[in-house]
Amino acid sequence: MSVSSRDRVLGLFAGRKTDRIACYSGMGNVTTAGLAEYGYKFAAIHGDPVQMANAAASSYRLFGYECAVVPFDMCVEAEALGCVMNAYEDVGQVLYPTIKAKIVHSPEDMEKVTVPADLPERGRFPLVMEAIGLLKKDVGATVPVGSWLLGPYTLAGQLMDLNDLFKLTARSPAKVNALLETLSGVIITMAAAYRAAGADYITIREMGATADILSPRSFRQVIKPHLVRIFKAMASPRILHICGDTNLVIDLMNECGADALSVEPKNDLKKTREKIGREPLLFGNIDAYNILVNGRPEDVEAAVLASLAGGVDALWPSCDIWPTAPLANLRTMVDTVRQYGASNWARKAL
Repeated sequence: MSVSSRDRVLGLFAGRKTDRIACYSGMGNVTTAGLAEYGYKFAAIHGDPVQMANAAASSYRLFGYECAVVPFDMCVEAEALGCVMNAYEDVGQVLYPTIKAKIVHSPEDMEKVTVPADLPERGRFPLVMEAIGLLKKDVGATVPVGSWLLGPYTLAGQLMDLNDLFKLTARSPAKVNALLETLSGVIITMAAAYRAAGADYITIREMGATADILSPRSFRQVIKPHLVRIFKAMASPRILHICGDTNLVIDLMNECGADALSVEPKNDLKKTREKIGREPLLFGNIDAYNILVNGRPEDVEAAVLASLAGGVDALWPSCDIWPTAPLANLRTMVDTVRQYGASNWARKAL
C-alpha cells in the first residue's frame, strides 16, 4: 500500500507506524534550482505569496522533499512589530533579508513592545498565510504544509542589539522575562493564525537560546517558562528547534511541551537518547551547509546513515536548506532515507 508523504509525516505525530521515517523539515526549503524553474529572483519571493508558495512546492517536485514550508526569512515577526527589513533587492547573489532598523534601543524600550490587536494583518503575515493556503490547494493532499515562527528569545534578538540582550539576560533576567512574555503572545497569536490558514505543523525556532551562549541555568529561568507557555497554547504537531550543541539542555527542551525536538550536527544523538530516552520524537541532524552544499553525494549518504544510526525519527537538515545546495546532494539525502529509513521503525519498536 502506497503511503503519501503527508500521511507519513502526520502519522508520526499521531503515533501510527508507517513504512519508514520521513525526510522533511520545519524550516526553509527553497533552492536556486527551484527559483530557476519559475524564473524567480530570491529577493522577490519574500514579498509575493504566489512566488513564495511555488518556490516552496518546487522542492517536493524537484527532489522529493516531503514537505512544503513557508516563510523563508527570519524577519516576518520583527517587521510586523515595527522593525525595518532589508530585502537586498539590488544584490544579485542569494542573501536572506535582515533587520536594518530595530525598535528597542534601551531597557526602557523593552517595556513599550506590545502585541497589536491587528497583529495577523500587519507586515507580511497576510502574505505568509496566503502562501500557506495556496500550498494547501497545490500540494497539500500529497505533502504536509509547514510553517515556523521564531522563539521569543530569538525574536527579542531581532528587535534589539544581541549583545545588550545577552548582558541583560545575566544582569536583569526579570526585565528580559517581561519582554519574552509579551513576545510569547505574538507567537501564540500567529501560530493559531498559521494553523487556521492551513499549516499542518509549526516549528518554533529558538536559535538564540543555544547552549553555546546560554547556561542551563539561564535556559531554565529565562527560556523554558515561555516555551512551556507557547507549546501549551499551540495545537499539535509542534516542534522545537534550537541550534548548536543542545546536549546540556536537551532534557529541559524535552520538558517544554513540544511534540518533537530538532537538533543540529553539534548535538551528540547518542547522548541525547541517553538523556531523554527512546520515546520523544527526535529530528535531525544533517549539516545543512558543510554537507548538503559543500559535500559530495557520498558525504551526504554517510551523514544520513549516521543520523539514522543515531536514532532520529525524521531526517531533517540542521537548518534551512541553503538555496545553492546541489540537487544531486538533496536527491541523495531523500533517496538514502527511502532506502534505509524503514530500519529506524524497527529499532523504535524494540
